Amino acid sequence: MSEPSEKSLERMRVYTQKYWEKTGTSPHPEKTVTDAVVTGLALHIDELGRPLCPCNFYPDKKAELERSREWVCACDEMKRYKYCHCLLFVTPDGLPITEYLPEDHEGRQIYGLVRDPTPGQGREARHKVGAE
Repeated sequence: MSEPSEKSLERMRVYTQKYWEKTGTSPHPEKTVTDAVVTGLALHIDELGRPLCPCNFYPDKKAELERSREWVCACDEMKRYKYCHCLLFVTPDGLPITEYLPEDHEGRQIYGLVRDPTPGQGREARHKVGAE
């Protein structure tokens, strides 16, 4: 399947719009980045029934979904740290928020410290940070 169904595309467009509002994040300023990720998520809805992150490699996508929901959008990193490695939920400048990441996390290493412009929004699983 090379193109997602219009139904799944619309579902992901509505979801991302609501999640930007909920978390105080923004779409990437380069529309093609956002469109590519939304398309990948919609393809996974059609293929797997869930919006599995399209920016990761999975030896077996179905097994990944059975194992955990870690990479189902919004992924665990987004819910805990407000960090989106896909660049779907970012600052208005297009950078992923790294403020809450552990200092040794690759996102912090790559982007440095990127402050959260809306610290009162998002991170619905912040209570799980350090609980693993």
